[in-house]
Amino acid sequence: MRTLRRCFSIFLVFLLLSCGKTTDKKAEQTSVETPDTQSQAEGEEKNVILFFGNSLTAGMGLELSEAFPARIQNRLDSLGYNYEVVNAGLSGETTASGKNRIDWVLNQEVDVFVLELGANDGLRGIPIAETRENLQDIIDTVRAKNPETKIILAGMQIPPNMGEDYTTDFRNIFPDLAEKNDVALIPFLLEGVAGDPELNQQDGIHPTAEGYKIVAENVWSVLKKQVEKEGQ
Repeated sequence: MRTLRRCFSIFLVFLLLSCGKTTDKKAEQTSVETPDTQSQAEGEEKNVILFFGNSLTAGMGLELSEAFPARIQNRLDSLGYNYEVVNAGLSGETTASGKNRIDWVLNQEVDVFVLELGANDGLRGIPIAETRENLQDIIDTVRAKNPETKIILAGMQIPPNMGEDYTTDFRNIFPDLAEKNDVALIPFLLEGVAGDPELNQQDGIHPTAEGYKIVAENVWSVLKKQVEKEGQ
């Protein structure tokens, strides 16, 4: 079996700082294991869905089982799909650092690759062209490794602290890249969660367990079309 290895609320400027702090050991873990996965027969090979992102993917502040990748695994299992979810989220990740570790992450075969990066770039005010180029490089690397890998890009938004032009240009990175590369797009990962104090942790940034249920639905609405194409 393939090896397991185990992400605005006003989207405060504190997101970057919060994502960079990894005092909570739960956030330092970047792999997901589920009881269902452990119980699979050794000879059964599963398709792999890899979530590559920052603390929003890693599930900072929560148990890994409460983050959206684990919820996606539960959904797949309940529907009888033969997929293994890998949570490769890393707190504080930027597109540049993501580009630097993508080769290592792709040491395993990946059937569906979900790219969730960019928020930390936006909050740092990194030039739009640089963020766009890094995301494109990651997409190119995935395709060079395996042209058959299906790619999903998670859209992100930032507050207007950097100015209206920067904020708009940042938001447009994701649909532009999705169209250019003919990949599926999650319009806004935190749709229905961002800005709602009832659905975010005390930092006002990272979703609560309830918030992640909504995030998982946002992801599933796009992901389900890709896994259906792959077949069971």
